[in-house]
Amino acid sequence: MNRTAVHSHQPEASARARGAPMAPRAVLLALLIAFLVIFVASFSLGRFAISPPVVVDTFTKLITGQPLVPSPTHTVLVQVRLPRILAATLIGAALATAGTVFQGLFRNPMVSPDILGATSGAGFGAAVGLLMSLNLLDVSLLAFVMGVAAVLMSYSISVVVGHGDDTILMLVLTGMAVYNLFLALISLVKFVADPDNKLPAITFWLMGGLSTITMRSLGVLLIPLLVGWIPILLLRWKLNVLSFGEEEAQALGISTGRLRWIFIICATLLTASSVAVSGIIAWVGLVIPHVARRFVGPNFTQLIPASMLCGSAFLLLADDVARTATAQEIPLGILTSLIGGPFFILLLVHGRTVNR
Repeated sequence: MNRTAVHSHQPEASARARGAPMAPRAVLLALLIAFLVIFVASFSLGRFAISPPVVVDTFTKLITGQPLVPSPTHTVLVQVRLPRILAATLIGAALATAGTVFQGLFRNPMVSPDILGATSGAGFGAAVGLLMSLNLLDVSLLAFVMGVAAVLMSYSISVVVGHGDDTILMLVLTGMAVYNLFLALISLVKFVADPDNKLPAITFWLMGGLSTITMRSLGVLLIPLLVGWIPILLLRWKLNVLSFGEEEAQALGISTGRLRWIFIICATLLTASSVAVSGIIAWVGLVIPHVARRFVGPNFTQLIPASMLCGSAFLLLADDVARTATAQEIPLGILTSLIGGPFFILLLVHGRTVNR
């Protein structure tokens, strides 16, 4: 199929009708610059203040292979802040991408990455791992496996009970059931956990955060993220067709069933791997696609990259606040909920005002 024909179809036309930006490349460039500014500035923020020139000098020497004199500054930058900032960048982009994909697939702006149970499944896996006193890497791997298993369970149940009915509807319904099932299992694990040792660890992990991130855990995170991102980025223009509906997409020659599952599997990899490393970080996958859509419009060719940049910038800012606002670090999941909930309400109110 001619990609130009697909890109020039309804999404762009409706975007023009609503006054969406007409220069998405310029907007993407501005978002990239804003993200880079936040990325660099994040290295200077923290209880141990480091000036931007020192940050630039340290990483310039690292990149060029120049010798570095061991110092507290070098330790903080390279061993503490670098993995954490890279993790916030990757996880923010991954959750925003997954949310954008699911909203396009299900044609529902209220959909988030946990719609098929990946988030609660990963949370259950991590809770079991912590209950069994596994090391951090094994906890992350178990969380990832259970996140993927939850989505496979949602799909399997939808196939068994669907009997040829609306695939999307049955998948959403079974996803909701599986999501709540794993939430109940998480509560059961917390109920039997040692209240003096295991329960606080499980509760803190479920709140979400990046304080335990290391370069090793980043390496584990990067592989499933790349496996999920590459097909989405290469095929993102086809999401425009899927968002039209089943009959319209098939009329344009798109194999909707196979393509839909490619996107679901890839978005699940992004969600499960992120939650496996960071815990449950709410609202990023729901709010950020709406923000990006206001910048570049509904065309997924630009919307996916814009969501990635906005998601990375948002989670970097949230993590900066989490580790600097108070003497004790604020769990990142709590902070994103405090920011994301009211912000989403503002988006809804603004959208109703514009539509009137």
